[in-house]
Amino acid sequence: MRKLIYGMNVTLDGYTAAPSDDIGWSGPPSDELFQWWLDQERINSLSLYGRKLWETMSSYWPIADRRPDATPAEIEFARNWRDTPKVVFSSRLDKVDWNTRLVTGDAIAEITRLKAGDGGPMSIGGATLAGSAMRAGLIDEYVLVIHPIVVGGGTSFFSALDKWVELNLMETRTFPGDVVLTRYEVRR
Repeated sequence: MRKLIYGMNVTLDGYTAAPSDDIGWSGPPSDELFQWWLDQERINSLSLYGRKLWETMSSYWPIADRRPDATPAEIEFARNWRDTPKVVFSSRLDKVDWNTRLVTGDAIAEITRLKAGDGGPMSIGGATLAGSAMRAGLIDEYVLVIHPIVVGGGTSFFSALDKWVELNLMETRTFPGDVVLTRYEVRR
């Protein structure tokens, strides 16, 4: 069975975006944090996206390596992003590109099917999509990259759950700017 990992940048009060989908609070990551995210993306064999995160990622990464000021890590991230198979879950989109498949039907049924298949770890991104997977008990690991800012509202990293999910701490690490990584494994 494949592992499903949910990881995102979050505020100290647990939001992935401030009101109006504002993610400006995260600022550009340090080189060390960016490299860490790149290393995580290299591990994934499949990336699952909700519509909003897909639109954000696909508006930048497909050609980010062609920018004259692109760093070596950004060039590698862009290439890896294009090469990694992706699934986007949306009832609003008609078409996706960049090594991506669109699913307009039951997201939980498809994620369950993908988890049961062969292959390496999968990442899931987008709070709404991840929230559905959380409630269905499909997430195996939570990765929070916590930024030292409180925004007071917006899109929560966590979804309302019917039951508690117990976790084991796997890793903590501090990056420049007092950004703290915490990685947890779901106790089964």
